[in-house]
Amino acid sequence: MADYDLAIIGGGLNGVSIARDAAGRGLRVILLEQGDLGAGASSASPRMIHGDLAGLERRHFLRVHAALAERNIWLKVAPHLVRPMRFVIPAHADERPAWQLRSWLLCYDRLASGNGLPASATVDVTHHPVGNALKRPFGTAFEYSDCVVDDARLVILNAVDAAARGAVIRTGARCTRAERGATWRLATIDRGHRQVVTARALVNATGAWTSSVAETVLRQPAPNAATSQVSQIVVRRLFDSDNVYVFQNSDGRLIFASPYERDFTLIGTVGHAFKGDPAIVAVAASDVAYLCDVANRYFRERIEAVDVVRTVSGVNMVMNPVKRSPRDGAIAFNHGRGKAPLITIFGGDVTTSRLRAEKAVSKLTPFYPMSPRWTAKAPLPGGDFAWGRFDNEVDEVRARWRFLGEDQARRLVAAYGTNVAAVLGDASDRADLGPAFGPELTGAEVRYLMTREWARFPDDILWRRSKLGLTMPSADKEALAAFMAKGCAGPV
Repeated sequence: MADYDLAIIGGGLNGVSIARDAAGRGLRVILLEQGDLGAGASSASPRMIHGDLAGLERRHFLRVHAALAERNIWLKVAPHLVRPMRFVIPAHADERPAWQLRSWLLCYDRLASGNGLPASATVDVTHHPVGNALKRPFGTAFEYSDCVVDDARLVILNAVDAAARGAVIRTGARCTRAERGATWRLATIDRGHRQVVTARALVNATGAWTSSVAETVLRQPAPNAATSQVSQIVVRRLFDSDNVYVFQNSDGRLIFASPYERDFTLIGTVGHAFKGDPAIVAVAASDVAYLCDVANRYFRERIEAVDVVRTVSGVNMVMNPVKRSPRDGAIAFNHGRGKAPLITIFGGDVTTSRLRAEKAVSKLTPFYPMSPRWTAKAPLPGGDFAWGRFDNEVDEVRARWRFLGEDQARRLVAAYGTNVAAVLGDASDRADLGPAFGPELTGAEVRYLMTREWARFPDDILWRRSKLGLTMPSADKEALAAFMAKGCAGPV
């Protein structure tokens, strides 16, 4: 008998979503990730849960409708990670005419009906706060509803829920060889220890490494796919309003400028084909200049390359040639007489990740007795409250832990939802939480992340489980590294 029903290689959003879905259906699951969860493209997304307004221009009405349905599901199951916002498109005389933008939005409203979010509207930016940051030639804009998401924490909480349902999550575990017969026999190196794992089915969810893993580890034909890089930049905050700007560029792209970690603005995305090692991804100077130029076309405050405080970039696989929208991703299923099932999954966006995982696991239903589909109604850890009550949750946290400031409480609720108590415990003042690393991170939170969320190194905390690396002083980063080196082992 095999050790597991399903083994998954790759701990990005696709991999952990499949682990959660399969574990919740009663399968014995193990996930192997050679680095940290979500360390690749899954933590370098545009950070949006949306229907894809531009999809209407390509007449992808069914895809937009399906994505908007997923957006509604995410609001219900992850209200701490997914936040509704108003997106604003300034009308530009040299780009799409205003009537076209308005017709898109009317269609968008119809496709998203019944979700409880405000409908689109026309805005006179000369008398509206969204116009304060814009250059004067823009007098009209169009406003509509969509959502932003903390992509890296979405990965982590999928893994946390998968583990709570019985899945085994192994980070720092590399699969070096997989032998395929009636079952899969995987040779692994798990934090320096060689182990053999057997499973009745296997998922290759290694993102940009999908082809290389297929050829060198699984010794299976690589999918007909190419690698693509998507990049964004982070600059100081360029506007005070709590909305996302959508800028039309002269090449037809829509570029987004979003509030990011309170004091910054995230601008992106720009994408192109990628060649090289996906582990070494750098944003080209031309991409930085491109995004700065788009922002300068609209914002009053000019930015240059020297103003970029961080670049965000990831590489993923896309079908070659493209047969469907890149947002859908790709799922390939292979099995035969004497050949255990193999699922290859790659690409796709954050919005459709839950549905993609559900479809992938459902391909195994002829091989296993399993429970029905379930993830559309079950909240992620900490998400057991209505999305409209986010501010109430912040107030309740501040009432219980009175030493927390507004920004601190908001960050904790956005990260942990109703599970904040698991981080703060019975602390009555800041000193009870242990050493401080910068103005917000405490020893108690670090221990929680190491013991419950697989954090092993400072970057795991500073850039994925949080974005506190943006503001933490160097001395505190060094102190954090020393603290973690003496700290707890991760979950097993």
